[in-house]
Amino acid sequence: MADTVEDFGGTPVFVCDPAGEPVRGEQDATDLIGNAYYQGASWVAVPAERLGDDFFRLSTKVAGGIVQKFANYRMGLAVLGDIDRHVAGSTALRDFVAESNRGRQLWFLRDAEALRGKLAGE
Repeated sequence: MADTVEDFGGTPVFVCDPAGEPVRGEQDATDLIGNAYYQGASWVAVPAERLGDDFFRLSTKVAGGIVQKFANYRMGLAVLGDIDRHVAGSTALRDFVAESNRGRQLWFLRDAEALRGKLAGE
């Protein structure tokens, strides 16, 4: 499977292949944003396994840099998949995830169906 753009109830989403290149930092985020923008997407769905452990350790500031790139370009970011092991080990990450999921820029969700629902306002 390759990265594709899919219609999620009227919202074009750039869905990243789980087997694609890791997203390690701001340059990788910028590349994803460029590809998504070029293909007309307004959201990017990244499988959690494409994000390194550093993303989930907030002290590294990797997540902050990546999320800031998406915010700067007004592109939504959805991290899809099981992040329970990361959240279980960090109160700060648990709070970050909860706060992000209340917003409109960054969501941490189980799967693409959950993203479809959230984009539909469910």
